[in-house]
Amino acid sequence: MSQRLSDHVDGARLWARHMELARFGARADGGVDRPTLSAIEGEARAQVIAWGRAIGLKPFTDAAANLFLRYEGQDSSLAPVVAGSHIDSQPTGGKFDGVFGVLAALEAVEAMAAAGRRPLRSVEVVAWTNEEGSRFAPGMTGSDLFTGTKELDKVLPIRDADGVTIGEAVAAILAGDVAVPQRPFGFSIAAYVEPHIEQASVLEAAGIPLGVVTGIQGTRRYRIRVTGEAAHAGTALRRDRKDAMMAAVRMIQAMDEAAMEPDDTLITVGMMKVTPNAPSVVPAEVFFSVDLRHPDNAVVDRVDGEIRAIVERYKGPCAVELQQIQHSPSLNFAPSVRAAIAAAAAARGIRHMDVYSAAGHDARQLHYVCPAGMIFVPCRGGISHNPDEWAEPEHLTAGAQVLADVVWDLASRA
Repeated sequence: MSQRLSDHVDGARLWARHMELARFGARADGGVDRPTLSAIEGEARAQVIAWGRAIGLKPFTDAAANLFLRYEGQDSSLAPVVAGSHIDSQPTGGKFDGVFGVLAALEAVEAMAAAGRRPLRSVEVVAWTNEEGSRFAPGMTGSDLFTGTKELDKVLPIRDADGVTIGEAVAAILAGDVAVPQRPFGFSIAAYVEPHIEQASVLEAAGIPLGVVTGIQGTRRYRIRVTGEAAHAGTALRRDRKDAMMAAVRMIQAMDEAAMEPDDTLITVGMMKVTPNAPSVVPAEVFFSVDLRHPDNAVVDRVDGEIRAIVERYKGPCAVELQQIQHSPSLNFAPSVRAAIAAAAAARGIRHMDVYSAAGHDARQLHYVCPAGMIFVPCRGGISHNPDEWAEPEHLTAGAQVLADVVWDLASRA
């Protein structure tokens, strides 16, 4: 070919679509609040479908409301190449997290249409359901169900803070789709590529516009409930108290100390609910989250054992219940996909480097069913899940150009 497919990527169109999609759930501070499976995400979903249909893509969905937009290849019997990410956000999210992956994939396919080219294999743009896990915990619901990591009947009853189940929310989204047929989970995929902002500052610090993601660090997530007894703050003697808050505080401090070595072990208590949450009442119950991460599975497993011992050691007169809601080991992405990304970047003269993902992504789940990889672009200051999240237009364009050539390469292989 005298011209690379990436030459047809339109950076201005890609940027305009980011700004347009950010209107759905726009916050006054410039951020985005677009909960998964919400009415506002349904509106954003309809916009993505409309863009896809305008260039001849056929939309499909499934029982988890995952959205696929298919660009037919020369041989429709072959497994497709899939690229994308998600369009749901955190409550205080930004304009680029997840969205870049979906819109870059759409731009890659639009480049094929603009060039009048069809690869051997079909290409599908995907927007996975509930990647973030902020409304329904844990996240990665759509990719978990698609890959068979979780079962539908176990997931649909999960409720949000208002008591709405995933099943009810999915039904509402599917009811709002117009002429979008459903397919079963788990069709064969030739390869999966997920573009994303880095959500860290490694690329920015190095002055490199593109990262070839080597893998994702391991994580375990827990929900811990400490149950004591409510009592009067002025009359209940310390020796008689079953203070759930004090027990929880002792547990959290001990967990923090257990994760001090090695010093890159990450432990986060990001959510806590206190009952009755009154200033003059000894807390009767504390419910909190624990998020544990490290690239070395042995470190995660060691701290896991310590966490389980700590909750028993420090519960005192209270009762404690620990539930692990997610366990995702560290992984390394397929060398073939990583090589294709590096080669595409080099061919366009785009400087690139290997980077490791500290955050989880849907590519983790896809890794177990097909060759998978990720492309990172810089994220200003490493800030994400924040209205100040920012990516430069030229970096988004570079990422989409590399994706276009990678997807074309992978979809042209027999």
